[in-house]
Amino acid sequence: MSQMKPSLQLRVSQHLALTPQLQQSIRLLQLSTLELQQEVGQMLEQNPFLEADDDTHAEGPAPHEAPAAPEREADSGGDDGAAEGGDALAELRGDEFGTAERDDWANGTEGDDFDGIGELPAMAAAGGDDDDAAPERGDAGPTLQQHLLTQMAGLNLTPEDRAALLVLIDSLDDDGWLADPLDQIAERLAAMLELGADALDELNARLRCALGWLQHMDPPGVGARDLRECLALQLRQQPDSAERALALRICAGHLEALARRDLRRIAGLLDAGEDAVRAALALIQRCEPKPGRPWQRTERYAIVPDVIVRRSGRGWKAVLNPEVMPRLRINELYAQAVRGNRGSGSSPFGARLQEARWFMKNVQQRFDTILRVAGAIVERQKAFFSHGAIAMKPLVLREIAEELGLHESTISRVTTAKYLASPQGTFELKYFFGSSLATEAGGNASSTAVRALIRQLVGAEDAKRPLSDHQLSLMLDEQGISVARRTVAKYREALRIAPASQRRSA
Repeated sequence: MSQMKPSLQLRVSQHLALTPQLQQSIRLLQLSTLELQQEVGQMLEQNPFLEADDDTHAEGPAPHEAPAAPEREADSGGDDGAAEGGDALAELRGDEFGTAERDDWANGTEGDDFDGIGELPAMAAAGGDDDDAAPERGDAGPTLQQHLLTQMAGLNLTPEDRAALLVLIDSLDDDGWLADPLDQIAERLAAMLELGADALDELNARLRCALGWLQHMDPPGVGARDLRECLALQLRQQPDSAERALALRICAGHLEALARRDLRRIAGLLDAGEDAVRAALALIQRCEPKPGRPWQRTERYAIVPDVIVRRSGRGWKAVLNPEVMPRLRINELYAQAVRGNRGSGSSPFGARLQEARWFMKNVQQRFDTILRVAGAIVERQKAFFSHGAIAMKPLVLREIAEELGLHESTISRVTTAKYLASPQGTFELKYFFGSSLATEAGGNASSTAVRALIRQLVGAEDAKRPLSDHQLSLMLDEQGISVARRTVAKYREALRIAPASQRRSA
């Protein structure tokens, strides 16, 4: 039996060590603009060596400094209504469900008229002057809740009625629909107010009547629990006519056929003429399926571009948006104090100083990488910025990665949740990458350009004879682009274009 002899071997290998600095650099690169601002805010709070450079102008970062974000004002709008709603919940506690109070409340609401589709005049008439018109989308005016609270102030309500109505107003979603069923709202309130099971029925009754008040406020359709109810509430505020009666019948049981624009089937089911169905359809189309839409605040969904593309001579140039670039600097007073102490580099304060420097460097590197990638994309897609989506060229992440000497995963991080503003609109950087489709000339067409061409063809079609997916495929083939019918269908669905049968206009 042979013995194993110990030996010493030297091996040379390469490996990538993910240092904390490199990990932070990768993480900052994949953050969106909003997430980066939050990260900067946290670092400013946690590291005393880092501070916002409010005195520096936005022309560009000073040496060793990263660009910094302007301060944002806190939005305090809508707090008053929420606080009022919370205080009013106390009105629903205790023995307020007495018989006398229920009778008084019922006398003021006319009982069954408030079933969600009653025919009472809109409550908004009391204050419905033109000056009180709903603000346009994106206006910094009142929210939908504030708009409803203003109307409620003009109603003669008992404290209990007021509390129940406030609860429902607070339960509306952004579209103006009631987000949850009444029984669920009642159960939550009963648990919150520690009410017994015997009080739950009374609470449900109060909420049903409060829903009647809500559904007769402005805007028409507010407080609806589904599309049928939303449309019916609006139709019932229209002048009485045969068209309105037929429209209500369609909304009550034939919305699916209406979505398919199957007017002949609807006419047969309701024993009505097609002309009458068309008139009812026109009435329905004037309704707003999302009554809260005019009060939605677009700043909640606003996209701030990281890069701005401008015309430069005969071409296009990408520049960083200074509005999203945080400007940071080292607190020199603290830094000098650390440097004045010998051996401070290994102290906790020295480590925090180095952390601040790393953070500034990584923030700057993040924006430099975004600009490099955006510049390469703009150079490849010059035709898009001049002529639109129909001129988009095929492009994959690997091409930009090879051009810039970066890894594909880095390009993927850079192009996700980063946006570019141009005369053609604002787009996520990932939008400029698309698969390639072969053409008869031996070249390639971008899938984005093909989708734009499909939209163009559909936009120019005869509404009475809309183009089928097969016809669209043939028309693309005539232009030298070979696209299968199922691929056309996939692109059409991605563009949210209905099938030909639903686009047909009688």
